[in-house]
Amino acid sequence: MHRKKPTSTRQKKADQQLKRAIKRGDAPPPEPKPHRPKTRPKTKLGPTGIPIAGTPNALAASSRKLQSKFVTLPPRYLEETKSLASSLVLQRPVPDKATLFEVSRVNGFPALTCPRRPKWRFDMSKKEVEANEEGWFKKWLEQTDESIRQWMEIPAADNPSDAPQSMPRSPTYFERNLEVWRQLWRVTEISQIILVLLDSRAPLIHYPPSLRAYLTGKNVILVLTKVDISGPARAEAWTRYLQELSPGTPIVQVEAYSVKETVDHQGKKQYEPHLPRSFRERLVEAIRGVHAQMLEPPEKIRDHPERLANWKPPVRRDVDWVGVLNAHGDKVGTAIGGPTIPRPAEGEAGEGENDNDLEYLTIGLIGQPNVGKSSLLNALFGTQKVRASKTPGKTKHFQTLFWTRDVRLVDCPGLVMPNYTPLETQVLSGILPISNVSAVPACVYYAAQLIPLEKVFNLTHPPAVQPEINAKRTWREGMKPTSSLEAQTLAEQNWTAFDILTAYADVKGWVTAKAGRPDIHRAGNAILRFLAEGKIAWAFWPPGTVISQSSTQAREGTGIWIPKKDGNEDLTDEESEDEAEEEGKGKAEAREDSESEEDEDEDEGEGDEGAPGPSRVEVSTASRFAALAFEEEEDGTEEE
Repeated sequence: MHRKKPTSTRQKKADQQLKRAIKRGDAPPPEPKPHRPKTRPKTKLGPTGIPIAGTPNALAASSRKLQSKFVTLPPRYLEETKSLASSLVLQRPVPDKATLFEVSRVNGFPALTCPRRPKWRFDMSKKEVEANEEGWFKKWLEQTDESIRQWMEIPAADNPSDAPQSMPRSPTYFERNLEVWRQLWRVTEISQIILVLLDSRAPLIHYPPSLRAYLTGKNVILVLTKVDISGPARAEAWTRYLQELSPGTPIVQVEAYSVKETVDHQGKKQYEPHLPRSFRERLVEAIRGVHAQMLEPPEKIRDHPERLANWKPPVRRDVDWVGVLNAHGDKVGTAIGGPTIPRPAEGEAGEGENDNDLEYLTIGLIGQPNVGKSSLLNALFGTQKVRASKTPGKTKHFQTLFWTRDVRLVDCPGLVMPNYTPLETQVLSGILPISNVSAVPACVYYAAQLIPLEKVFNLTHPPAVQPEINAKRTWREGMKPTSSLEAQTLAEQNWTAFDILTAYADVKGWVTAKAGRPDIHRAGNAILRFLAEGKIAWAFWPPGTVISQSSTQAREGTGIWIPKKDGNEDLTDEESEDEAEEEGKGKAEAREDSESEEDEDEDEGEGDEGAPGPSRVEVSTASRFAALAFEEEEDGTEEE
């Protein structure tokens, strides 16, 4: 490779003189260079206009097309919530009402809906159909944004307008990418039975009124996932509540993972996809019951014999349910549609099968991100068939896998449904990728109102600014100076979200690169990951549940936290490859704010706004070097 020769001083002076002459008009301007567009490898398109997989940029373009889109939080909101998180004192012990899930009061607000696919005709071209869908979606997006704007103008129920200080109402996130909604449209169109997966820790977040209205008229089965985290008592309570909310809808509880018998070299528990036999039987029995109902003609058909003679069920008549119950292993789920569909050989058709019967029963799995759709598929098959990740939204395209030759399953990508739910609740439930959350202090403040995080992590209150001792010249009878020990005891009783972030960052030795202060954003991301991934077990009780004052939950004031029996929480910092990919782009906004404040503080020599000043900086600076020793000592036991 030939290097470009450096320009000499004479050449530089000649170029400058030429530029000045052209500017004065003494020399003609040079001829413009012809524009040569950059050549890029062409992407081959298939017969349907979709890029062929394996060609350059085809997979990347397809993945970007299905990236979820959400609103961007305003900088003013981020600054205000960060300041309030350092001043608002958390209520301790956690009140009993925090253990109950609070239903959003939406009286007077327009009902949120899911966008429906507009009607189309077979004589319409592909461009006409897409243009029609884009027009409908744009109109729906404007109406939904206006409804949420009206909702945000009203203060929250726990934050009255006359309160001296309170957190502002946070916005709510919902899917804003039409391509992701098209995936849901396709899955609901081809599915005859729909499994709606709900996180048993807070099912109402995952089953909002907009989704219930969208699935009206469909054959729905509600599946409560992660019951191993919430526990049987809460799972049963939520089952009864959902039965009252949706009468006649089957509700099934499942667990998707089991602990491996062998552990790795670090002694950590390993999990594998597994669905216990009892849960499998309940799920198959619920599907079989809905299938039997679909084989029965409706009343308007039964009352007319001429219609009944020509009526055909909308599903396959004969299904080998024994084979469905026992189907698991590596050979299940290998065929993905098309000509590879498993078909019976000639002469092997079962009784009742004819040319008019459908080939298979299609079951769709839908739900919000990180609710466990892919994990349930792997547990049903008993092996890793689809990619399951801790990061929400990893499934981009809907996937079709055959359970048996009679039944096929369709896994829909998770998408955030419209709901009057604040951002902090969505983050706690793991709906949004933690690395893309910029309002970390606000989310940690919300979680600390429900869970005593300082007790979960066994934190020590960071040193506070000591109050000044009353001077003798202002001495009055009955006054006595406050000692440093009394001031520290008072500070330990008053925790704020900022104190929790600072204390956890000090324990881990996480400091910012420039100012050497506790890295609260990294600490907040770690805490929110523990909550979203279930490493810190928590679960709400349904609304209206009566909790006895003599119960352990009420006596200890643990809120929605479910302490483990052995008292050992799995609080190891593990970062998967998926999280590492999201780390760089998700923290950009929060990091820029943090670094800019550090630069200003270095010049002014003052602390952050709303944060304790000199004393906390001294402690953080000292721990900067302690972090190096901490990493060297525990490099083999903890993965940063």
